[in-house]
Amino acid sequence: MNNALEQLKKATTVVADTGDFQSIAAFLPQDATTNPSLILKAVQKPQYLPLLEQVKLKYGHEPIELQTDRLLVVFGTQILRIIPGRVSTEVDARLSFDTEATIARAKRIVSLYKAEGVDTEKRLLIKIASTWEGIQAAKLLEAEGIRCNLTLLFSPIQAHACAQAGVKLISPFVGRIYDWHKKSAGNSWDEAANAGVNDPGVRSVRRIYAYFKQNGIRTEVMGASFRNAAQIKALAGCDLLTISPELLAELRADDSTLNAELNTEWALAQPRETFPDGEAAFRFELNADAMGTEKLAEGIRAFVKDSMTLDELLKA
Repeated sequence: MNNALEQLKKATTVVADTGDFQSIAAFLPQDATTNPSLILKAVQKPQYLPLLEQVKLKYGHEPIELQTDRLLVVFGTQILRIIPGRVSTEVDARLSFDTEATIARAKRIVSLYKAEGVDTEKRLLIKIASTWEGIQAAKLLEAEGIRCNLTLLFSPIQAHACAQAGVKLISPFVGRIYDWHKKSAGNSWDEAANAGVNDPGVRSVRRIYAYFKQNGIRTEVMGASFRNAAQIKALAGCDLLTISPELLAELRADDSTLNAELNTEWALAQPRETFPDGEAAFRFELNADAMGTEKLAEGIRAFVKDSMTLDELLKA
């Protein structure tokens, strides 16, 4: 019998959630995702320090935000030499509430990839935070053929707005939803009762997946931010799953049978939902979702902090 990772690859597009080339090569995923935190983690490893030094030596005279984009693209192009599919590269989270600035930064990242000979329409996804402003930026970018991955997505209203905008892919965060509910429950949290398909993060992605399939929405759903292998197994069959090297290794060492439950037939059997359109409804619904509101803000703060640290490394 194939291990759990090989079984998963037959049901779902497996994506590596890392900036570590060696890990990506070891697990042979289809795609790879990066973010400021993952790139920061990678450049602090001795084997990747030369990439940072290379950018500093060649482009040290440029504005620091441009140097940072160049560093992200250096990692992205290296990753594309290993994987057959797409790499996701993130727009600076400090622009999460500025539509025009997000568009400008996304276009610059695309131009840097094109200068490296990358077919950006087929092999690049621009990651943008799922704020209202970010979603509107993605809508305009998609109209120009720039494919987007909307990240930091915690609430169904964010997913609905992304679908309305026609974005290529969304990344609902499983683990961070799980973290919020576990912390909120405190001592009353029952781990066994909230595991597998009952995990609140898993339930959220399954709900979004069902809504998209029921309505013929072409936006791809990619579960992200996993805390354990059980969360991944409960989402087998989802369009894509982006997984850390540690959990990829755990799945590869697991010889148990994996059942892929998610598919269009399953989705059509689920209860149907509707969501309101427009900016006012988006802001109201997200505000009513305490978990979604808090985790979105927290996620942006964390990415901003790591982006600033990355800037300081380049300055140094």
